[in-house]
Amino acid sequence: MKPSSNRRTFLKSMGLLGLGTTISPLILQACKQAESDKLSKEVLKDPLFNISLAQWSLHKMLFAGELDNLDFATFTKSQFGIDAVEYVNAFFKEKAKDLSYLGEMKTRAKDAGVQSLLIMIDGEGYLGDVDETSRNQAVENHKKWVEAAKFLGCHSIRVNAFGRGTAEEVAASAIEGLGSLASFAKPFDINVIVENHGSYSSNGRWLADVIEGTGMDNCGTLPDFGNFCIRRSNGSEWGGECIEEYDRYLGVAEMMPFAKGVSAKSYDFDEDGNCIETDYERMLQIVKDAGYTGYIGIEYEGSQLSEVEGVKATQKLINRIGSTLG
Repeated sequence: MKPSSNRRTFLKSMGLLGLGTTISPLILQACKQAESDKLSKEVLKDPLFNISLAQWSLHKMLFAGELDNLDFATFTKSQFGIDAVEYVNAFFKEKAKDLSYLGEMKTRAKDAGVQSLLIMIDGEGYLGDVDETSRNQAVENHKKWVEAAKFLGCHSIRVNAFGRGTAEEVAASAIEGLGSLASFAKPFDINVIVENHGSYSSNGRWLADVIEGTGMDNCGTLPDFGNFCIRRSNGSEWGGECIEEYDRYLGVAEMMPFAKGVSAKSYDFDEDGNCIETDYERMLQIVKDAGYTGYIGIEYEGSQLSEVEGVKATQKLINRIGSTLG
């Protein structure tokens, strides 16, 4: 079989044409791989989307002590060439008011040429709690993270809109809780953004209506490509078997008008490097069509690949698909 025109041009550039039939299959395979690597590098020169790394992608390494929170920004830059990060408060839970510690985080990120984008907040209470006292306490618990985010140079904190009650009751409570926290965050120039993270919050329409109901321009969404289970067997936000799931593509589309961040969730990949759970071409087209120009944060949670390799696979997929979108 004769080499294709592109392959012929590539072989010529390597001085391998004119050798007649003496080109071995091994040489052709090496040329094919070199050509592929060359094209991949060209695609990555001008990616459509800016990519950040969500710290949860490396949660196993962090919890195991194989990676320290203070080294996260530097590790992200050296391992993946990614220059923006999204922190998770679980990895420095007791340090929200420790300016010495936060200062070290800030310095290391700056020295590595890494931008701190946001902090994902969990475990500080339900901002959609139907009990007013509990809801107000949750708002108070989150305020220190607004201040920490400002100190670190972030633009947002990611929060949850959890609550127990009817959809209407929790929506009304979430509007109150989020609105109150966003009002506090406004002078700090910090956004309060909600991720689809289980129960009612994984219903794109419900969450969009809640955000709109706050009337605050610094209250928005963090659409996640996964996390669309709205009902589990045990009645909780997490843990039980999912028995009802919201359409992820519809959900992301409904949240995008309020998006101040996007989370590219991934678990497993097929032999062609495509995400098995989510059609990234369809999902990234939704993001692009919404006119979104911010960062897309990689959040790898798979087990077939190591965390490092999973992040790289997701990064490669986003760049590859991004280069083909119309």
